[in-house]
Amino acid sequence: MANGRIIRVQSPEGMKKIPSTKRETAAAFLKKVAKEFGFNSNGFSVYLNRNKTGELVSQNKTLSLLKIKHGDMLFLFPSESSTSSGEVMDTATPHTSSSLPSVQEDEIDQYLAKQDGRGPAKLDPCLKKPNNSPEYHTVYVNVVFLSPPQKYRHVDNIMFENHTIADRFLDFWRKTGSQRMGYLYGRYTEHTDIPLGIRAEVAAIYEPPQNATQNSLELLDDPKAAAVDEIAAKLGMCKVGWIFTDLLSEDTRIGTVRYSRNSDSYYLSAEECITAGYFQNEHSNPCRLSRDGHFGSKFVTVVATGGPDNQVHFEGYQVSNQCMALVRDECLLPCKDAPELGYAQESSPEQYVPDVFYKDKDKFGNDVTFLARPLPVEYLLIDITTTFPKDPQYTFSSTQRFPIENRDILGETQDFHSLATYLSQCTSTSFLNIVSDFHLLLFLVTNEVMPLRDSIGLLLEAVKTSNEDLAQTWKKSEQWATIEQLCSTVGGQPSSSLDYGAMGGPSVPASSSAMWSCLHCTFMNQPGTEHCEMCSLPRS
Repeated sequence: MANGRIIRVQSPEGMKKIPSTKRETAAAFLKKVAKEFGFNSNGFSVYLNRNKTGELVSQNKTLSLLKIKHGDMLFLFPSESSTSSGEVMDTATPHTSSSLPSVQEDEIDQYLAKQDGRGPAKLDPCLKKPNNSPEYHTVYVNVVFLSPPQKYRHVDNIMFENHTIADRFLDFWRKTGSQRMGYLYGRYTEHTDIPLGIRAEVAAIYEPPQNATQNSLELLDDPKAAAVDEIAAKLGMCKVGWIFTDLLSEDTRIGTVRYSRNSDSYYLSAEECITAGYFQNEHSNPCRLSRDGHFGSKFVTVVATGGPDNQVHFEGYQVSNQCMALVRDECLLPCKDAPELGYAQESSPEQYVPDVFYKDKDKFGNDVTFLARPLPVEYLLIDITTTFPKDPQYTFSSTQRFPIENRDILGETQDFHSLATYLSQCTSTSFLNIVSDFHLLLFLVTNEVMPLRDSIGLLLEAVKTSNEDLAQTWKKSEQWATIEQLCSTVGGQPSSSLDYGAMGGPSVPASSSAMWSCLHCTFMNQPGTEHCEMCSLPRS
């Protein structure tokens, strides 16, 4: 249509494009607007300017005479007394109960909702926002303004139950020099140091299939992912976050590592922020006060890296709700040569992306608005303290170490031979203590020879509740008898025959066709080499 035109109308619930013509009157156009937005004829006002000036009134003048052109933006504001047949977003107060979805919130949120939130000391407003309370604001979809860095947290503390969990995870880097990633499994509990505080307690780390080098990590498809989540749920746990290493040896003689993540470089790279945003969107937080049933996420990120003292430190983070939204809508990209900078994607014929802006101060202390191309990722980060308890806790009490999954490159495999070896080394008379190992339980459920997924429920309940009687009952089952028979068939390796390397862990047997561990720096070298690729010292 030659005289056709599109007029954009922005309202608190979003923008809509209204088709029009040159000869269409203002009165006819306003009727279209009312129908499109679900208002009655006098339930709203339309203005030429965002500051409510230049009201478009119902009259017989054409849009052309009013100088309204193709592509122009008009601004709609509902009247205070208006009623709409559609739902208009309330930008100041939460929705009424009748419009809220019915969702099952996390147990910790249900518990904290019953508390009054008052603590012995005055609450720092930067520390905590009332639990699960959404913030409401108008977002114009043609332009996005990033708020100042988010000042409240969904999780206030990350705590590993004991040092063994972290040390076993770090062993991979110590033995190979390659980085490593894992998922944190545990539970959310009350963090009593902060009113309405939430703590993510880590009881185990699951290491999915991955390709790793000294400088990169690539996650692979994990066919066991659903089974791992199912086992964790039956043990009273859930996936609370992810962890990865960024470590480089500084001095192998004294065991120091390089301090590389700081205020002069970055704390999390843009690519890591995008990954964290992806994970947080996958594990969004159920919230009964939010219109879509979710608000933010309690999924945390932990990086094991060098600290100011050149020792390994564990640093915790989340990305903001706005970062989650940018990642969800595929608006944020990493910068190739500047890891501390993200980049707001530009529109393309396939995807419309609104312009993203943020505010910063210039050298004179004035607030200045910048287009987020590039965007400093510090605007998207929330730091979380990461701690270890003074008195170690143990959800899994076994004193022996069953091999960790997906570590075949180290010669550490999960099979019935390793199970037989593990059982032969166990000196405990308590069957519950013997089977109380997360990686062992995963193997029993996911092994291909005799998976116990449908018959291990009683044992998982025994471990969850620390019930020796339940464990002994399951031990008498036909399934465990078959497992013992398989172990006796393959045989176990006596613990005295294991060769322990410099770091206190079993090293790979030395042979010309197998990888070997350097006695000096523990780096895993390729077969056929006589000098360590890391420290250049001889093999023997």
